Amino acid sequence: MAKKEDYYELLGVRRDATEEEIKRAYYALAKKYHPDMNPDNRKEAEEKFKKISEAYEVLMDKEKRKLYDTYGHEGVSQKFSPGGFQWQDFTHADVFKDIFGDFDFDDFFSRIRSGGSIFDIFDELKVKKRETGKNIRIRMFLTLEEIAQGCEKEVTVARFEKCSTCGGKGGKGSAICPRCKGSGQVKEVSRNFFGSFVQLYTCPECEGSGRVIKEVCSHCGGSGRVKVTRKIKIKIPAGISPAHYLTLPGEGHYGSGGSGDIIVEVQEKEHPLFLRKGNDLITEMPISYAIACLGGEIEVPTLAGPRRVQIPPGIQDGENIRLKGLGIKGLDGKKGDIIVRVRIHIPRRLTEREKELLRELGKVSEPTPPPTKPKDE
Repeated sequence: MAKKEDYYELLGVRRDATEEEIKRAYYALAKKYHPDMNPDNRKEAEEKFKKISEAYEVLMDKEKRKLYDTYGHEGVSQKFSPGGFQWQDFTHADVFKDIFGDFDFDDFFSRIRSGGSIFDIFDELKVKKRETGKNIRIRMFLTLEEIAQGCEKEVTVARFEKCSTCGGKGGKGSAICPRCKGSGQVKEVSRNFFGSFVQLYTCPECEGSGRVIKEVCSHCGGSGRVKVTRKIKIKIPAGISPAHYLTLPGEGHYGSGGSGDIIVEVQEKEHPLFLRKGNDLITEMPISYAIACLGGEIEVPTLAGPRRVQIPPGIQDGENIRLKGLGIKGLDGKKGDIIVRVRIHIPRRLTEREKELLRELGKVSEPTPPPTKPKDE
């Protein structure tokens, strides 16, 4: 069995090197053995990359480093998988973001457990640019009663979901992009009277990654997602107002960087009897001339059903009667009121008897008040 190389020598650091010095050394070597820097000797570069990663794993862990300094390789062998260091033993995978770019860690670790070349895994993860799925906006019209009590609504949503055939990867394997030859950029040469000009653009074929899917998924056509129609139940809290939006996190379109949200915009249907102002409900109630003068009991509508209300004698047209706590209960738990705006009903047609009585009343009524200046509106 070949003698294992010294971890400190692998990274090119002193035995008393600090964690920062070890990290800098690892970063420099990891970029040196990056697959893009070694297209002709990937296998050798990958073996070297695994060795320096094993060294980094031990020297960046205080317990493992102490065991290694005391007992050598035998001291840390029990900390790794049977047969020696494997990629699932590496606990510093966050450094890969700086070296290889952003990628799906869940997907990375699931593939690592399945075995295979780590460079191939990075290439495949790099093929598709990580993007968050778009949000879905829904406008929902609710009655005042539904808003007051709260309700549950079922809506049909057409959204993109992760392709179950390829798991959102768009296919199998990766290859160098034929359009940009792996550079991630394409040139465009334009000529005019002054000469030729070269402009570089992000390659539209590989979106700048330099690699494309080798075997395109037949189910999703390489997009990694398929359109599906779903029925989704949405709970509407009591007291919501049109100024509020409901957000259902992760229920929007699928994206490799996470799904978007469903955003529900609540709109209030016009009510035949009530006008909503905040948590208050305003209604106009016509009353007869006799009740306005003498007072009496009338029936007023509420969201919970009719309610008997006493009208005081001498009430004027446009005066309000406030019914405490019978309005909308807001999201803050506070209840609004029902405001009854009194309108004195003047009949357009009168019987002869009604006319006779009103003439008699006019003779004994107090004089009409003089004109006044109107208040500013």
